[in-house]
Amino acid sequence: MRTMYKAAATSASMIHISTSGNSSSSSSSSAIFTNYPLISAVVAFAIAQFIKFFTTWYKEKRWDLKQLVGSGGMPSSHSATVTALAASIGFQEGLGGPLFATALILACIVMYDATGVRLQAGRQAEVLNQIVYELPAEHPLAESRPLRELLGHTPLQVIVGGLLGIITAAMGHLIAMVTA
Repeated sequence: MRTMYKAAATSASMIHISTSGNSSSSSSSSAIFTNYPLISAVVAFAIAQFIKFFTTWYKEKRWDLKQLVGSGGMPSSHSATVTALAASIGFQEGLGGPLFATALILACIVMYDATGVRLQAGRQAEVLNQIVYELPAEHPLAESRPLRELLGHTPLQVIVGGLLGIITAAMGHLIAMVTA
């Protein structure tokens, strides 16, 4: 009989938890605007893309609006985004939890990929574009559209993006602490 009461109490508390969870889900849509890790990641991405826009102008003396959304270049917006996410989770939740571990591993994979596979694919695109450019005009591939060459990042671009992400998360953390 005692076991039956415990089971009933457990079921009742689970029902209470699930129904109280539903009432908070309506307010969770507004909570997205106060989600510190999400905001840090988005801000780091925006800053990196904005910097790319100006570094392209500085190097090439032309405005290229594609740099506001494109990949490749200085700094790595992918690295800035994932490091801001991981660092802000670390600041908010601590470094010992599974959430930080997951974000850190994700950041490492993204940054490794940016300097590895994507960088090499961009270099291969350069070589292929040069080969196609040198083809005689009557060749069927002579008029093909060039491949995108700016896909990956140099290690320096990834490091600068990572530092930008950490700085963005740290600034967000300081702002959150001051306003709390």
